[in-house]
Amino acid sequence: MKLIKHITLLLFVLSTAITAAQVKFEAKVSKTKLGINERLRIDFEMDKDGDNFTPPDFAGFDVVGGPNTSVSNSWLNGKRSFSKTYSYFLAPKKRGKITINQATIEIDGQIYKTQTVAVEVTEAVKRPNDPYNADNIAEDNIHLVAEVSKTNPYLNEAISVEYKLYVSANTGVSNWREIDNPKFSDFWSQNIDIKGLKVENGTYKGEEYRYVVLRKTVLYPQKTGKLDIEPLSLDVTVDVPTNRRDIFGGRLMTKVHRTVSAGAKTITVKPLPEENKPSDFTGAVGNFDFKLKASKNELNATESLQLKAEVTGNGNLKLFKLPKLTVPSSLEIYEPEYTENVRTTLAGMQGSISDSYTVVPQFKGKYPIPKVSFSYFDLKTESYKRITSDEIIIDVLEGPNNNATQDNSLTTAAGNKQKVILSNDQFAFIKTDANLKPIKPKYFFKSIWFWSSLLLPLLAIPLAMVYRKERDKRAADVFGNKIRRADKLAKKYLGEAKRNLGQKEAFYVALEKALHNYLKATLHIETSEFSKDKIRELLTSKNVETTVVDEFVGILKNCELARYTPITNVEMQQDYEKSAKTISLIDKQIS
Repeated sequence: MKLIKHITLLLFVLSTAITAAQVKFEAKVSKTKLGINERLRIDFEMDKDGDNFTPPDFAGFDVVGGPNTSVSNSWLNGKRSFSKTYSYFLAPKKRGKITINQATIEIDGQIYKTQTVAVEVTEAVKRPNDPYNADNIAEDNIHLVAEVSKTNPYLNEAISVEYKLYVSANTGVSNWREIDNPKFSDFWSQNIDIKGLKVENGTYKGEEYRYVVLRKTVLYPQKTGKLDIEPLSLDVTVDVPTNRRDIFGGRLMTKVHRTVSAGAKTITVKPLPEENKPSDFTGAVGNFDFKLKASKNELNATESLQLKAEVTGNGNLKLFKLPKLTVPSSLEIYEPEYTENVRTTLAGMQGSISDSYTVVPQFKGKYPIPKVSFSYFDLKTESYKRITSDEIIIDVLEGPNNNATQDNSLTTAAGNKQKVILSNDQFAFIKTDANLKPIKPKYFFKSIWFWSSLLLPLLAIPLAMVYRKERDKRAADVFGNKIRRADKLAKKYLGEAKRNLGQKEAFYVALEKALHNYLKATLHIETSEFSKDKIRELLTSKNVETTVVDEFVGILKNCELARYTPITNVEMQQDYEKSAKTISLIDKQIS
C-alpha cells in the first residue's frame, strides 16, 4: 500500500515538472543576416498566456513597427492548442554584429526568458525583383540625390550641394528623418535656410518624377586635391500601392520604411597658381572692389576722423584678411573695428567687409595717407588682380606746430609707432607759480555736523514708525501682493523669453508664463480661470479694443501650437515683439 502511495506521489511530481517544462517562450528572427537598408522581423512566441511582457531594449536598432500581438487558440481531436506572439519590425542603425537581448514574461507566477539572438548587418543589398513586394517598390520609386554645382573648383571657390528627394508618381512620402549627416570637415560650409518644401516636377534617369529640395549647402574647399563630400542618409516612410483593392476597385496603399542615401561625392580641388601671385595676397578668391575712404579731409588737431578700408563683391569674404593701413607717425591711429555685412546664397558669399580706423592728428599741417593695395584671384579670368586706392590728404587746420624737422616715417595700426615729437608749448597749460594760503583749523564741537548728529537720530524715530506701519499694511494686503508678484513675474518671464530667442521650447514656455502672469496682475484672475473665452470677455469689459484682444489671444494660441510645429528664429522674434507691443496697448486702453 505504501509502495502505491510513493509511486502515485512520484508520478504527480513528474507530471507537474513535465507540465512546467512544456511552457515554451522563444524569440525568432526573420533572418540572421541582413543589409543596412533592410528590415528585420522578430517574433516572441509562447504557448501559454502570461503577464508583464517586457521586450529587450533593441540596442543598435530603431523600432519601425510593433508591437503587433496575435493570438491563436484552437482545438484538434479534443486537444487544445494555444499560441501568442509579440512581433516587432526593426531597422538597423549600424553595420556589424548586433545582439538582441532577452525578453521576459511572467507565466503562472514564474519568470521566463528568451535566448539572446545575434544578427549580422552588412552593407546595403539589392533585393530580388518581386513586383508585389512593398520594399522593392519603395526602393525602385524613391531616390535621394546630391547635386554638386562643380566638381573641380579652385581652392576657396564656392560650390553648392543640393539634396533632392525624388518620388515617382505612384508612390508617396509621409515622413522622413536624417540618420547620417555629412560633416564637411575639409570645407567651410553654411546651410541655406529653406522656408517650406516645394514639390516640383523633374526627371530622374529619363523618367518623370516629383522632387523636393531637402537641403542646400554652400561649401568653400580649404584643401587641395581629392576631397570627399560625406553622404546624407534618410529613413523615409513611403506609401506604396499593393496588389489588394478596396470594394470600389481602388488599389490599397501600405506604409514601409526605406533607408535612402545620396552617396559620397568626390571633388578635385585645384591649387591657386603660383605664377604672378602677389606678395600681399591673403587668399581672396572671387570678384571684388576695394576702397579706402576718410570720413573728413579737414579737421583740427586732437579731433578724430575715420579711415575705412572696405572690400565689396562676391567671393570668400569671411576667409581672408584686409590690408593694413600705414599713416605718418604724427597721426595717432588705433586698432580697427571690423564689420561685415555678408549674406550667403547658392552662388556663395555676397556683401562687404571693412576695417574702420580712428585717427587723431597731433599737429597742424598736411598729412598724406599712402595708397593701399588689395589683391585677389579672379575666377572669371583665372588670374590675379590688384586694386589700389587713391592717396588721401588730411589737412589739419588748427593746432600746435611741429617745430621739429618734418618726420616722414610711417606707422601702421598693428605695428610699433615712432616716437611722436612734441612741441615746446606742450605743457603750457600747467601753472608754475604757486599761490598758497594757510588753512584755518575747523572744530567739530558745536559745528553744524555736531548738532546734526544729535538731532537726526531723534527725527529718524517717527520716520521708522511710519515706515513700519506702511510695511505691515502692505504685508497684510494679500490680494495686492498677489498682483504685484504676478506683475513682477510677467516682467521676469518676458525677459527670460528674450534671452531664449532661438531655443523654441524654452522661449515659448517663458513667453506663455509671462502672458499668464500679466493677466493675473491686470485682470486679477487665477490660473484655473485661464480660458480664452474668459480672457476675451474680461479684456473687452475693461474697454480694450477688439483687435488688441484678438492679438493677445492669438499669441496665446501660438505658444500652445509652436511646441509641435517647426518655428524659425524670425517667427520667434516676431512673437516676442508682438507680445511686448500688445501688453503695452492693453496697459494704455484698460480701464
